[in-house]
Amino acid sequence: ISHARAAEVPIVVAVNKIDLPDANPDRVKADLATEGLQPEDWGGDTQFALVSAKQKQNLDDLLERILLVADAELELQANSKAEGSGPIIESRLDVGRGPVATMLVQRGTLHVGDAIVAGDAHGKVRALYDYRGEKVKEARPGTPVEILGFNVPPPAGELARVVEDEREARTLAQRRGQRLRTEQLAQRSKGGVSLETLFSQLQEGAVQDLNLVLKGDVGGSVEAAISELGKIEHPEVRVNVIHQGVGPITEGDIMLAATSDALVVGFNVRPNAEARALAEREAVDIRTYRVIYQLTEDIEQALVGMLSAVQTEEVIGEAEVRALFKVSRLGTIAGCMVTQGVIRRNSQVRVVRDGTVIYDTTIAQLKRFKEDAREVAEGFECGILLEGFNDVKEGDVLEAYETREVERTSLDEPAGTTPAATS
Repeated sequence: ISHARAAEVPIVVAVNKIDLPDANPDRVKADLATEGLQPEDWGGDTQFALVSAKQKQNLDDLLERILLVADAELELQANSKAEGSGPIIESRLDVGRGPVATMLVQRGTLHVGDAIVAGDAHGKVRALYDYRGEKVKEARPGTPVEILGFNVPPPAGELARVVEDEREARTLAQRRGQRLRTEQLAQRSKGGVSLETLFSQLQEGAVQDLNLVLKGDVGGSVEAAISELGKIEHPEVRVNVIHQGVGPITEGDIMLAATSDALVVGFNVRPNAEARALAEREAVDIRTYRVIYQLTEDIEQALVGMLSAVQTEEVIGEAEVRALFKVSRLGTIAGCMVTQGVIRRNSQVRVVRDGTVIYDTTIAQLKRFKEDAREVAEGFECGILLEGFNDVKEGDVLEAYETREVERTSLDEPAGTTPAATS
């Protein structure tokens, strides 16, 4: 939707399956309204048709709205005599037919036998199929058509165009591919990465981003996965897709991951034997998925593992200084009454004077009736020697607390030290 809006492409929305008992067209309208598609009956300018493809309900209304938008907003004129060109809408790797790309011819006419290039993909048009799946010999402006003949599935969104011959197509594709590889390998690093090693590398300052090489069987699946991954946001860690493509996981993908500290993620595709062997040698982690939610859940868990632990504090007790005793070889011992909780030996303690923390240290010695004590409970007296601090005064409050690290289990948990809690 965002790409269509950026290109000012008129949109007609067909809300399907309205024949189902739980159909809620208003909810669909509300969701799309947040994306900038305001329905006409809500005061906007977007045509909505409520249809049921299975029951063939309101299809005439949909066609009328398409014609209305076409007549009102589009200038349906194109040079059909020029060389064919237009964007790649979708691409996939078909087991029986090889790379298949869907192209919307916007200018010129595409013929069987034309040399064609789209991004780093090139080839010669071996066959054309219309939207009914029937073979055609040519595709004129405004016609969507399936193309067989590319060497690899071209990326969705790339401009495909006819060139003079296959040699020129191959040269242009190689230049484009080299430029992409140069950009992807601009930042090199050593070794591979796996989900199990991300946390330790983060502790060493080696990993801040979770780099991914993402491959899928269909261009739309790859775009959907990237869209879902883009929704994962956190100030400390982030997902960075350094390369995306359609087709099986290859040795080139593994080498790119090895030089970029990236994970290789396959969506409905698998690595070939050479790529798997290279991944083992380069210590590159390959993860394959069939459901997009499993992919996003795994990535979220990987990012959680990259987060630093949360420091939590718990106030375990307070003691009021009521007398001071000077000991030449030790320093100043504070005679205290435990007013709340418990005071433990070696615990951390804050010296609070008139409501202000003036020093933070630990309890070096804790005594009761001149005997060393492990802890002193509320309502009892004790003697406390503070580590490195002798300027304690009567009336000071010694606030004992404990600090521990808690691993975060969700990206929603805040970082840093949580406020102290009173026991």
